[in-house]
Amino acid sequence: MSEYLVIYEPGSDGWSAYVPDLPGCVSTGTDRLDAEAGIREAISLHLEGLRAEGLHVPSPSTTSGVVTAA
Repeated sequence: MSEYLVIYEPGSDGWSAYVPDLPGCVSTGTDRLDAEAGIREAISLHLEGLRAEGLHVPSPSTTSGVVTAA
């Protein structure tokens, strides 16, 4: 089982989520938990679609970190 980095961003109408290693794999939700549930499903469907089409499934490669601003 692969673990992909998900970026969550708040917006004026709710939350969005996307997966940098899976271009086009996005989700939105009314709150962060809703966006998280949606992106879980989106990742599953995205990977299923790639496999069904015989396309390359990207390996997770994006990392994250936190930088403290001065």
